[in-house]
Amino acid sequence: MKLRAAYLKTADDSDAFSALDIDFASGAVSVEDKWIPEIDVQYAFTKNLLAELVLTIPQKHDVYLAGVGKLGHLEHLPPTLSLVYEFANDGPIVPYVSGGLNFTWITNKRLEVAGIPLDLEDYSLGLALGAGFVSRVSENWLFNASVKWIDLESDVLAGGAKLTNAQLDPLLWSLGFSYQF
Repeated sequence: MKLRAAYLKTADDSDAFSALDIDFASGAVSVEDKWIPEIDVQYAFTKNLLAELVLTIPQKHDVYLAGVGKLGHLEHLPPTLSLVYEFANDGPIVPYVSGGLNFTWITNKRLEVAGIPLDLEDYSLGLALGAGFVSRVSENWLFNASVKWIDLESDVLAGGAKLTNAQLDPLLWSLGFSYQF
């Protein structure tokens, strides 16, 4: 089990679009970056191959539109299930890579521009790729550092019509400790 702090840095990329008689360039939609708590549970199939479930509590993020300002906020819950391959686990530092699926549930969407309510899709399903290392601190305790990229996108809607597609694709930079049973 791992307890970590993760810095979630979104890509803040979106398609160009027009609304309110304004043309917005690509990348006009952005989502707040922030530190989040993370709990990971792993199961070892072999010495080198593990399954990992990454969990957190629902996270609230402010959403912005270039030239307009804050649109409001959203909450999301992003569990990720991955396979992890540890290259060599008999040295002081064990590097690994991971790949899997992320399901992000988007809730509590409170977004509007000029009094017009905006909506997002309720979920996103995408790939998750990562790399990192673990280093043994004691018999059961390990230090862990990693970076993970998640394919996360959602259509932005006004009155049911698509305005743009926001490709958030966050990078998660994580540091923490794990306890090995």
